[in-house]
Amino acid sequence: MASNELAAIIRTERGLTIGGTRITLYDVMDYVKSQYPPKFIGDILSLTDEQVNAALSYIETNRAEVEAEYQIVLKEAEEIRQYWEERNRERFAEIAKLPPPSGREAAWEKLQAQKAKLQAKRESQA
Repeated sequence: MASNELAAIIRTERGLTIGGTRITLYDVMDYVKSQYPPKFIGDILSLTDEQVNAALSYIETNRAEVEAEYQIVLKEAEEIRQYWEERNRERFAEIAKLPPPSGREAAWEKLQAQKAKLQAKRESQA
């Protein structure tokens, strides 16, 4: 059975992928790193128990390789996020200056308070 499980992991242009899906092992790694149970991982990613077990087995057997690729994926995702954040900074500032939608002023105030609280938390952690 172990050979069948390992065969379910294939390399595509997206990286190590669970056969028959678009789910990569890097998607699974996000949940493994957060110590989610296999059942939850399967439910959230719409995977069968067999697919989850194949992914977890492959990760365990090839931990160093998967971890190295996972770190590259995380780095690239962060670079892309920063690029688009910088590219859209002016537009975000314009949007932030817009008045609240009519009839939603209370919700708007609550949202602005949450944003301020989150920003203060980020600044205190930096």
